[in-house]
Amino acid sequence: MKKHSCILLLLAAILFIAIPSSAQKTPGKLPDLLLRVDDIGMNHAVNTAAQQLAESGIPFSTSVMFACPWYQEAVSILKNHPHVTVGVHLTLNAEWRNYRWGPVTGREAVPSLVDSDGYFLPSIEAFLQSNYKLEEVEKELTAQVERALSSGLKITYLDPHMGMAIATPELRAIVEKLAQKYRLAISTYFGEDYKSMWSVPVAVKKQEFMLHVNNLKAGKTNLVELHIAHATPEMDVLVDMNSSLMNTAEGTPQASQHRKTELEMLLSPEFRTLIGKKFNLVTYSDLARVPGISAMKRPI
Repeated sequence: MKKHSCILLLLAAILFIAIPSSAQKTPGKLPDLLLRVDDIGMNHAVNTAAQQLAESGIPFSTSVMFACPWYQEAVSILKNHPHVTVGVHLTLNAEWRNYRWGPVTGREAVPSLVDSDGYFLPSIEAFLQSNYKLEEVEKELTAQVERALSSGLKITYLDPHMGMAIATPELRAIVEKLAQKYRLAISTYFGEDYKSMWSVPVAVKKQEFMLHVNNLKAGKTNLVELHIAHATPEMDVLVDMNSSLMNTAEGTPQASQHRKTELEMLLSPEFRTLIGKKFNLVTYSDLARVPGISAMKRPI
């Protein structure tokens, strides 16, 4: 009788292995999708949008602007949602008309990085044409990372706002030095297949996003850069001084509508039903573990 029971148990074990449960995740069978939500801490409308997305339970990575006035609210929100992976959105620009920010270190400590009013310059071009000093860049970015680390949040990765901090080989070397010093990952250093939704017109943004996530590349991490916000009066009036894409031909700001649309498409049932069926969601916490920070490579 005991022998018969052992045979039955063995057969059951074989059947369990041979027939995968629909609830089990099968590694390698689905593409990986990494959602990177930028500019958190920029203002209240962005923070409350991040809070809504976090409360949905969707795993995502978020790049926090620790140089911005609203970063403390972002910290409070994210402390309640530890499933969200947090990075430092290294900031050297302030691109909104009438809504500016400056260095964490103070204008006197890094005078080559600010304009006459003490704010960061609005564009990459303006920065590169200025007389910025690399030692002041390193001082400021170090201060931003240390502010992030002292906030009580678990910080996992670095990500340059507007690409400014990696716009030249010398600037990129500073970011890599900080990543090594503080044992942090760097976004795009894991061979990610990168797509940004920023410049996609509002009218077709969701359509293009859904088409993209339905056709992700297998065998690598598919990174989508997103910007979200609630359409509030403060957000509605923000004018991006760098991009006509964020304003109508008449000059009416559209950044609020872009960000509202991106939030809504992430929360939509159409997107959520694809999770676990068309792709697996991963974060930079996952990549920092496997393949690990030591596997990072500078993008070509």
